[in-house]
Amino acid sequence: MAIVDNAIYVDGVRTENPQTLSETFELMRARGGMSWIGLYRPSEQEIREVADEFGIHALVVEDALSGHQRSKLERYGDVLFMVLRPARYLDASEEVEFGEVHVLVGPDFVVTIRHAESPDLARVRTRLESDPTLLKHGPEAVLYAILDEVVDEYTPVLAGLENDIDEIESQLFVENVDATQRIYELGREVIEFQRATQPLSGMLDALLRGSEKYQVDEELQRYLRDVLDHTLRVADRATTFRTVLDNALTVESTIVARRQNDEMRRMTEVSIKQNDEVKKISGWAAILFAPTLVGTIYGMNFDHMPELHWLFGYPMAVGLMVAMGFGLYWIFKRKGWL
Repeated sequence: MAIVDNAIYVDGVRTENPQTLSETFELMRARGGMSWIGLYRPSEQEIREVADEFGIHALVVEDALSGHQRSKLERYGDVLFMVLRPARYLDASEEVEFGEVHVLVGPDFVVTIRHAESPDLARVRTRLESDPTLLKHGPEAVLYAILDEVVDEYTPVLAGLENDIDEIESQLFVENVDATQRIYELGREVIEFQRATQPLSGMLDALLRGSEKYQVDEELQRYLRDVLDHTLRVADRATTFRTVLDNALTVESTIVARRQNDEMRRMTEVSIKQNDEVKKISGWAAILFAPTLVGTIYGMNFDHMPELHWLFGYPMAVGLMVAMGFGLYWIFKRKGWL
């Protein structure tokens, strides 16, 4: 059964605990109180049963059935439809996990439809039931308490994001640590968090603007303004986080580029040094090759060979080898090979 909790309140006090929706509708009319129906991933039949009883617009039913809605506030006659995106931070994977809760507020009823574990609406209900003075204000008090719970649950998310951003900042200038992917992925989580939280300030502002028209209690308006203040602070911190991560990504890109340039320069220096060594080896090889060539030719010991039996043949061969060696040495030295 999708009904998590179901109660009827009269003057802020829980008076009835109906077991079925039909019983809820009957007792609510009889007692003249407010009903609060909590549903968790209800079936289409259950949503349509509630919608038919309270005269809820077909578009609201369609949104409630499909889920995966953005944060928004819509009014259909005397029924207020609000979609909230609660969140929690998974520190191990550095991800923001989003839930979704739909809140239907009418003149004498509240219907909450959760599509995830968060927020903890049981805690909201317990808090309100312990404060009949607040709950006495009716459906608007329930809406305020749900908003307050969702916004409060953003605080641990901000703390988790801030902690990981601090870690990233400390990694930026550490050698052999590439934080580019981590920065990008965390930035994506911050953007998703902004999409869930930024509409809230406009939604709360719209609620406050309509307070006089719909006769919302002045004390309740103060509570809503307090939630609006917290929402604005959440949005400001999320914007700051995004700016810091954008700057960190720029710095990290610069550091990575500098490291690549340093590596390229080092490789170039090594290549130049290797070329110099090759030049030296080649130069000395050529210098040694010249006398070796002459010595090889004159060392063949053929009988019929020019200058073989000449008196000055040996000095000429040695002189030729020395002259060629010094000549090549001078040429290579001049070219900077040696």
